[in-house]
Order: sequence, then C-alpha cells, then structure tokens
Amino acid sequence: MSCAILFSAAPALAQSGEVNVYSYRETKLVQPLFDAFTKDTGIKVNVVSASSGLEQRIKSEGANSPADVMLTVDIGRIDEAVAAGISQPIKSEVVNSTVPAQYRDPSDNWTGISMRARVIYASKDRVKQEAITYEELADPKWKGKICIRSGQHIYNNALFAAYLAHHGEAKTEEWLRGLKANLAQKPSGGDRETARDVAAGKCDLGIGNTYYWALMMNKDPDKKLWAEATRVVLPTFAGGGTHVNLSGVLLIKNAPNRANGVKLIEWLLSDTAQKLYADANYEYPVRAGTTVNPTIAGYGTLNADKLPIADIAKNRKAASALVDKVGFDN
Repeated sequence: MSCAILFSAAPALAQSGEVNVYSYRETKLVQPLFDAFTKDTGIKVNVVSASSGLEQRIKSEGANSPADVMLTVDIGRIDEAVAAGISQPIKSEVVNSTVPAQYRDPSDNWTGISMRARVIYASKDRVKQEAITYEELADPKWKGKICIRSGQHIYNNALFAAYLAHHGEAKTEEWLRGLKANLAQKPSGGDRETARDVAAGKCDLGIGNTYYWALMMNKDPDKKLWAEATRVVLPTFAGGGTHVNLSGVLLIKNAPNRANGVKLIEWLLSDTAQKLYADANYEYPVRAGTTVNPTIAGYGTLNADKLPIADIAKNRKAASALVDKVGFDN
C-alpha cells in the first residue's frame, strides 16, 4: 500500500477546529481545496492520502480511527467502502438540496461531489462521424478500430453496469461480444495509452474518461500530441444520455469530528469549492449552475445519463461476470 501519512493515527479524540480526511485523490489536487476550506471556516484539515487500502486501515483502526471523511473516486470504490461497513449516513439538508438524487446514496452513506464521463477519443483524421452511441460501438463498421483498457477495470465495469441497467443481461452480453469483436488489440494499458494508440493509428476510437484528455492537453507536454490527434465525442445511450461516474465522499462511522466532517462535505458542495475542484481535476460539478472548466466545456454540452449511480453499483457484479463470460480481456 502506498500511503503518505500526514498525521499520526493516534487514538481518536475529537479535536476542536480540525477534521481528518482519508483520501484516494493525489494531495496536490486536493490540498488547495482544503486550504480554502480552512481559510473560510478556521477548521484545519489533516490528510492521509493513499492509492489503496484505506478501507482496511479504517477497519483495523476501529473505534479509535481518527478518520472523519473519506474522499474517493468511482462508484466501484465508493460501493466497496460502504460494503466494508466504515460509513455512517450523512444527514444534511445542504447535501440533499444541492446534489441531485441520482448522484446520492438512497441511504445517505455517500454523496457525489463531481462527475466524470466515459467518452470516446476519436481520431481527428479518420473519424468524421460526429455523434456516436454506446450501442454503436458493437456495430461491425468499427471492426478492428476500437481500443480500450481492461474490461474489468472499475471505469469500464461501471460503463458496462450502466449498459446492463438500460438493456438487461442478454443484450449486454451480445453488445460486449460485438464490442470485443471490434477491438483493434487486446484490452490493455490505461486511458492515456488508449489516446496514444489512437494517435499512432492503431485504432480509430478509444474509450476514456473526460479528465484524462484535458490533463494531456493542458498539463502533460509529453502527451499533448496524443490529445491533439484526437477529439472527444460525448456518446449517449440510444434514447438516453452520456454515462457519468463520480468523485464522492463518505462520512466515516466512528468520526471523532463528525460535525466538522459534515461541514467539510457541505463546503465541498459550495459554488466556490465546486469550481476549484472542477478546475483542479477537470471534472463536471454536481452543483447546478457552477461554471464548467473551459476545456471540458469544449467537448460540448453534457447530457448526463439519468440512471441513478446507485443502480450502477447494483449491477457491477453482473457486469463483471459478463466480461469474463465473453472473454473480453482474452
């Protein structure tokens, strides 16, 4: 486990004026946000950042855990954290009135704070079609032209689970077989490598998240050419919208600074924080009316799928089983 500990896991004692956050986001992305929270409220934010294992750590710390809030990404990780029994309901009118119900847990164990969409990186030179549906990705016209990372990765698992929620198991299996038949190569790498392979001509369409393209274009000179060779297409489900996933937060079960934890979660949904977070991560705000980062806005207007994110969580296991059944990664 990679874990950068910025405060010690001492026995949990409520510290007036402090809140402790366990985060799967890189510190450099979230620290400016927490600094602004401290400036606004006077509440100090202590952060433990890690790439894995935070749920297990909180469980092992038990009642003495200093964790108040967990910040994580993707409904897969959010769902796993809830299943680990480390959360408690977030009782907040601010959350309920700010975050659309589809981006909150019906039992209040988590709430989204920003959105990312799973989209298409299309070759500027070789793909002239403007609008593409997710269903069309299985059309034989794309045979040998699509690149994608592992079908078992949480980003694809969520997309496939959404497809299953819309179309049912039999049609999702058929679609996965068609998508697999259209792949240019065995699923591999990450979303940036997918853009790289489209730019190199190995495939015409790649499946990736919205923020990776913006990061390559704006903050990664070595990969900017990959973004410049492609354009982002916001696909939709037939008759529906674009698949989105979440960055989200949980209030930890034994939070010693519960009130401050709720304050932080509510502050993360303020217009100021939503814009800061969206600009730092190139994600879509969940708060209506917040300005979208210009790069993200350049993709076009997001018509987000109305499917509740909780329904995606319910279908994750079945989607994973279908990936194995069709031998998607083989």
